[in-house]
Order: sequence, then structure tokens, then C-alpha cells
Amino acid sequence: MPATAKRPVVIVTRRLPDAVESRLQELFDVRLNDSDRPFSAEELAEAMGTADGVLCTVSDPITAAIFAGGSRVRILANFGVGYNHIDVDAARRAGVVVTNTPGVLTEATADIAIALMLMVARRLGEGERELRAGQWSGWRPTHMLASDVAGQILGIVGLGRIGKAVAKRAHAGFGMQVLSYTPRPVSEADAALLGVRQVRTLAELLGAADFVSLHCPVAPETKHLMNLARLRQMKSTAYLINTARGDVVDQEALIRVLEERTIAGAGLDVYEGEPSVPEPLKHMENVVLLPHLGSATLTTREAMGMKAVENLRSYFDSGVAPDRVG
Repeated sequence: MPATAKRPVVIVTRRLPDAVESRLQELFDVRLNDSDRPFSAEELAEAMGTADGVLCTVSDPITAAIFAGGSRVRILANFGVGYNHIDVDAARRAGVVVTNTPGVLTEATADIAIALMLMVARRLGEGERELRAGQWSGWRPTHMLASDVAGQILGIVGLGRIGKAVAKRAHAGFGMQVLSYTPRPVSEADAALLGVRQVRTLAELLGAADFVSLHCPVAPETKHLMNLARLRQMKSTAYLINTARGDVVDQEALIRVLEERTIAGAGLDVYEGEPSVPEPLKHMENVVLLPHLGSATLTTREAMGMKAVENLRSYFDSGVAPDRVG
């Protein structure tokens, strides 16, 4: 934007890393959320009417009702890859551009998927809780026996950037056999480089895998992709890993198969209706629960923030947003 132009007003809905907030202050007339308290629906609607741009996050459900009072906002720069919390169709009808931050959180999220596999299979959370509670009586040959990770079969649902990064770690680092199911298969040459064998059906993957790791976006066809019937297609010794979005799993069905021991356990970083987590999950020793930490490294969160800032800057300068999704 020209140096003499009035700077666009940008409202930021949550605290961001210091470097990102400093950059926002350099470029825009920015209103930061120093309290880091989630915006209410009323506050989101007010932001739509008073700002030129909003830098929002997954904690902001931006529904059609948010646009009902009219919108001054021209761009929603979402901090994150997933944007299922935004009614993109409603934004489009209101003339509001929506962007996301792809490509910068791949490695961090893949690390968390692998960490969840190790934690749930090796009972690491359970072991730490025992030790901290003063209940560990010392080493013994049969204490807290667990499942192997190395050499096991990993089934990846969704072979995008993060799915590929998980496959690479699993195959090269742990010698795992990797299967994948995705609506858009990758080339056989790319699959071979990753050590992946692509299967034709989800049922085939679920029936073979020792670990099922979810890496698909939320869409009408993937909401509750892992329902009761599909969870029961998994092996009784298998573990479900979810670092994608909570809505991909029917949470009540998951609780049921865990209680029935239809599957061995689950490692979860995301949930339906976050930040609410069902009480039954909290009390299961065969479940590892993380508070949506997939991208939570300083380097990654700074990169996500700078990507959101660049979408805002580019849009206000030229009308073009590099990572436009709606």
C-alpha cells in the first residue's frame, strides 16, 4: 500500500507470537487481543463491521450468522491450514476473501503424529502418571508391557503434505510398512520413494493396519469418516491416531469401541467441539490426549503467522491473496 495511504484496520482474534504481532503493527492499524480470550459471536460480528481484515484462528466459529449484519471486512486471514470453522460460502456471498496458511506446519504436525503413536503404543502417558503418583515400585520383567512400533503396519488416511511426512518418518525411521488410502492417489513413483503401498479401499487399510493415522481435511464426505462401522473394521490390537480434525472421527463411536476394547487404544490431538473433551476419554488409560499441539513449535507458529500477515499485505496492496481458499 502507498506510504501515504490510510492503513487498513486489522483485528486479531488471539495472541500471536511476538514477532508476528510486531510485523502486524508495522503494516496495519492493528487491534490485538492482549487478553487472549476467545471472541464471542457478538464480538466476531462486531469485528466484521469495524475492520478491513480479521486474522482469525480455529477457535473462532465464523458462521453465516456472523455476516448477517453486513461486513466491512474484505479478508479473513485464517491462522492455520484447516478452515472448516469458517462458513466459506457465506463469506463468498458477503464478498469476503478467505485464506489459510499451508505448507509451514507439515513437519511439526508429522512429529506429533509419530509422538502419539509412540506414547499410546508404549504406554508412556500411563507410565508417567504412575511414577508421578508415587506408585512405581521399581523395574520388573512384566511391568507395563506394551506394543511395538518398529516394523509394524501403518495405515495413512490422506496422503497430502502431512501424510507424506508421517510416511517418510515411519518407513525410514521405524522400518514400518506403510499403506495409504486417499481419494487422489499419488504417482507410484512418489509412493515408492516414500515406501508407501496405496490401497484401493479404506476397508482394506483398516483391516491390515496396526496404526491408523488420519490426515484428511474436514469436508461433507469426511465428517465422521471414522464411524462405528469403520472403527470396528480395525484390528483389535490396532491404534487410532488423529492429528487432522476432530470431526473426522465420530467421538461417541470411538468411546464405545475403546470401552469394548474393539481397538487397542487411541492417540488424539484434536476433538469434536474443542476445547471440550468427553469425560470418558479423560479416564481411559489406553488413550493419549494432547491439547491440539500439532503445530505448536515457536518456529512453526511464527511461520504460520507471517504467512497470514503476507496474505493480508498482498491482498490490501494488490487484491491478490496467495493462499486464497474462498
